[in-house]
Amino acid sequence: MSVLAKTAYFWRSAASGLRHAPFVHFIAVTTIAIALFSAGLAQAMGRGVDALLASLGGEVQVTVYLSPGLDEEGAAVLRERMEAASGGRASLVPPQAALERLALELGDLGEALAQLPENPLPPSLELQVPAERRTPGALKQLAKELRALPGVTGVDYGEEAVERLSAISRALRYGGWVAFAVVLLATVVIVSATLQLAIYSRRGEIEIQKLVGATDRFVKMPFLIEGFLQGLLGAGVALAGLALFERLVGPGMNSLLSFLVGPGGAVPLLEPVLALEMVAVGCALGLGGSFIAVGRFLRV
Repeated sequence: MSVLAKTAYFWRSAASGLRHAPFVHFIAVTTIAIALFSAGLAQAMGRGVDALLASLGGEVQVTVYLSPGLDEEGAAVLRERMEAASGGRASLVPPQAALERLALELGDLGEALAQLPENPLPPSLELQVPAERRTPGALKQLAKELRALPGVTGVDYGEEAVERLSAISRALRYGGWVAFAVVLLATVVIVSATLQLAIYSRRGEIEIQKLVGATDRFVKMPFLIEGFLQGLLGAGVALAGLALFERLVGPGMNSLLSFLVGPGGAVPLLEPVLALEMVAVGCALGLGGSFIAVGRFLRV
């Protein structure tokens, strides 16, 4: 039998197998589609969280409190040293400007500040941190370096908030990987089990093939193609589900993200790279499940 004839036979046999047990294959395709839909949705949500964290990270500002006795020349020298150490830009906030800002933030209660005998706020420098130094470790190291400078009495950069956001990001990533691993394993098991049922229903055909001298590779190939087609169909269903979800729920999500991260901050659910990844993973799941199922049957 020529290669072309073998290929045609394999594809006809695979198509016949899909028609032979439609309910069994429907379960496999549905399982793959649910797994891929969940994974795609989780990945899109992860990108949205990353965009939110990046936006919040852009608001990170280090406030360096200076000694009350430091003159303007000393503050200017200290500002230059801070900018050189951090790579960012710093601005001096005099005590009176800091008091006026506090009164404005307090609203009606700010009038009480006018009764103070003296201004209790020290001069400070507000440092805008570059993006590459907004990680918790980099900010902590920068604060340590700034506290060691002469004339600095304190450094504040919202350490608790930064650590909390970083912990949330790590938890989401780790949780996503664990959930993906569990779903992946469950999908392979279900797909292999359903395909084994389909293979068992065609055991007579397989026995005849073995009797006339068919090799294991020849017997396996149609079932591997079936698994490949199942994965391809499952990926198509998952992509259609994501497209429908984006159409129905996407506008509300985009409005929420735009409110949080500003215009242009919305993250689309479907991207070309994500679609290609889902198709590749779906085909791999179908092939993996069919390979396990047919290998187990032939061993028996």
